[in-house]
Amino acid sequence: MPVEFIGLIATRPGSEASGFTGGPLVDRDFTRRFAVAHEDAGFDRVLIGYSSGSVDNLQVAAYAAAHTERLGYLVAHRPGVVFPTVAARYFASLDNFSAGRVAIHIITGGSDAEQRRDGDYLDKDERYDRTDEYLEVVRRTWTATEPFSHHGRYYQLEDHLSAVPPVQKPHLPIYFGGSSAAAYRVGGKHADVFALWGEPLAETAQQIASVNAAAAAAGRTTPPRISVSFRPILGATEELAWERAHRILASTRENVSKAAEYFKEFRGFSGNRDAPQNVGSQRLLAAAAKGELHDRALWTPLAAAIGGGGNSTALVGTPETVAAALLDYVDIGVTTLLIRGYDPYDDAIDYGRHLIPLVREEIARRDRGEAARRDDVAPVPAALAAAPRAGDRSPQAADAAVGGAAR
Repeated sequence: MPVEFIGLIATRPGSEASGFTGGPLVDRDFTRRFAVAHEDAGFDRVLIGYSSGSVDNLQVAAYAAAHTERLGYLVAHRPGVVFPTVAARYFASLDNFSAGRVAIHIITGGSDAEQRRDGDYLDKDERYDRTDEYLEVVRRTWTATEPFSHHGRYYQLEDHLSAVPPVQKPHLPIYFGGSSAAAYRVGGKHADVFALWGEPLAETAQQIASVNAAAAAAGRTTPPRISVSFRPILGATEELAWERAHRILASTRENVSKAAEYFKEFRGFSGNRDAPQNVGSQRLLAAAAKGELHDRALWTPLAAAIGGGGNSTALVGTPETVAAALLDYVDIGVTTLLIRGYDPYDDAIDYGRHLIPLVREEIARRDRGEAARRDDVAPVPAALAAAPRAGDRSPQAADAAVGGAAR
């Protein structure tokens, strides 16, 4: 089965490494070029984030979709801000105008402080209970052919029938993010794709098992597909990749106060880098505490530098090394790879030139059955299989290889 590649677009340049100052918050030309760069690079979709202080991401998706032809848009959405029947019509309308290129990414919310900025005072468990009911109403709005009523704990409505069905049938794809038991329960029930942040392979496999168990408990015979997010740092050689990684880490540490303000204002984090409330960030920090380098190429100091905020763990190495690392996750059941860079625009172009084709070619080769199979898992090509693993190179050895560059 082909893997899905998802990028991320924003309305202005910047990252944790370069900072977010300068230029307007909404740069239309940059937004257009950023979307087109992802389409040209061969991405399937791009994520557009959400927070209480950010640009309306449905408007961003509509603008970007008008300037692209094939690229899909994964629009983050927080239940509780908009009534579910209204949200369903918003997304169905955009699905029609984009000719079926929209998916919804449900983020229930991991920070009480951020939720309250939009007037939401429910605690975390209640938010997930509300999300459960919210998605029931949204899904029914998308699929109903006769008026329906709903009398639930959080939502009441009578005789609703939308005149705006989505293009995609039976409904838009539902992506779902979270790492808590409540997230597994609700996402396991509703998600088409369950999204995780980039943890080591063993921890990721544990989360996949939890999602699958929750889906089975909800009566599903087919569990959600799995997405995992990374920040690849590529170099023409291993040494150059690690030199670049250390430069990015140094600049991120210099910009950390600015990055914290950016996260607090636009990305929904509480600003508490030492004790994040959401389980996903706690898990990233726990992985960083265990060691800097995991498995083949997963590097955690950047996640630690920004307090586990969001998709922040890196995969470091040549395109062959990083492609092999991504395939390691495919081998444990991952079907969607969300990759974005610390130099977001240029990295998206480089991924399309050097990384995505390697992964797609290997997946296609496996699907054609050309590879000799071992234990029902196809090996990667020799160039990818030779890529180093963490056991072959300690963080100290990596530092030595680049002369402790840019510390």
